[in-house]
Amino acid sequence: MYSNVETWANLSVDQREKLLSRPALANDKEITKSVAGIIRSVRRDGDAALRKLTAKFDKVDLEDFKVTAAEFRDAADTLSDNSKRAIGVAIRNVSRFHEAQLPAEIDLQIDEGIRCERRNRAIDSVGLYVPAGSAPLPSAAVMLAIPARIAGCSTRIMCTPVSQGNRADPATLYVAQECGISNVFKLGGAQAIAAMAYGSQSVPRVNKIFGPGNSWVTAAKRQVATDPSAASIDMPAGPSEALVIADSTANPLFVAADLLSQAEHGADSQVILLSTCVQIAEKTVQEIDRQLKGLTRKEIARKAMTHCRIVVVNDLQTAMTIANQYAPEHLLLQIDDPRRALDGIQNAGSVFVGPWSPESVGDYCSGTNHVLPTFGMARSCSGLGVEHFLRQMTIQELSKTGLRSIADSVIELATLEGLDGHANAVRVRLDENIAMETRE
Repeated sequence: MYSNVETWANLSVDQREKLLSRPALANDKEITKSVAGIIRSVRRDGDAALRKLTAKFDKVDLEDFKVTAAEFRDAADTLSDNSKRAIGVAIRNVSRFHEAQLPAEIDLQIDEGIRCERRNRAIDSVGLYVPAGSAPLPSAAVMLAIPARIAGCSTRIMCTPVSQGNRADPATLYVAQECGISNVFKLGGAQAIAAMAYGSQSVPRVNKIFGPGNSWVTAAKRQVATDPSAASIDMPAGPSEALVIADSTANPLFVAADLLSQAEHGADSQVILLSTCVQIAEKTVQEIDRQLKGLTRKEIARKAMTHCRIVVVNDLQTAMTIANQYAPEHLLLQIDDPRRALDGIQNAGSVFVGPWSPESVGDYCSGTNHVLPTFGMARSCSGLGVEHFLRQMTIQELSKTGLRSIADSVIELATLEGLDGHANAVRVRLDENIAMETRE
């Protein structure tokens, strides 16, 4: 069922490249074309299009999309006290970690009469998409709503697909309310992205859209992001990923559980084990088979595990080099003295250090954000944080003395670029200053 245990040293360059290759992102021409049609329809017909599309794709007839106060109350009443406590722990821990992320502002005297600043400004309006496909994801609501609140975005709306009884997932609604989001719309798929990007009679237009989704949602996000009149997006998303590095001290029970916890996300999830110990690799394969039988989503996990890679490497340095090359969304270090290895990790979305740090805690309530770069984007992108809901504005203020001190440099640089107007903007001020001093 699973990939054979491979030995890295025995593989050719081409075989190594193939082993670390990711499947092509879903970019079906039909999906792209259909999504473009959905976007056009929502732009043209607004709520009327949203009603038709919701009936078509979700098999639900909705007159109003906005979640009512009664629906929020019913959602809270539906949840058990244990569920509310667990959500409270997640909100508390994620809030604490993200509050510490607010970037410092800069106010610097560059030289006499030259003052430069950088100030934070929250993005005015943001749209948060919380999927509910094969399973509801209230944890995604936590990860999106909290940094948006901490950043101070004045307009925060959420879209999430309708579920049972023409209602949205109660846990997602409870999270939204606990995080101060009252504008929640029962909309899913590409039509939800289009509604937030362009607005409708019911849904406000936003400046930036956040959140994961299926191939239709991803295609919609990519398309609206290329339209200057629409909204920007957080990041494109691929299948979920986990890479585990394990040495002879690792517990195969834990390693197998970590691989399976990621595999159950979806049949296209990517999981890799790099081990310096062949016995650990082989025992992990046995543990995977044993644990898989007890999972509720075992069929999904089984499909993902058919393209699991289990590789034996000569040493930890080789494993680290491979991990940096692959740049996984999640990297788990099941090795002796794992913190010592952190300095060698360059490319990873989020790192889980030691045997008692399962990837699950990052998904829910350790405090870090679980919206992370996939498909190798960890080489150049960071996971979601408060800074993604902010922009920075620079300010400069010069006195006459300050302008005089750098005037010659500005004029010379402008001349090098052939921009006489730039140079003139400085010269006229110098000339006017001389004239003023003469008159005095």
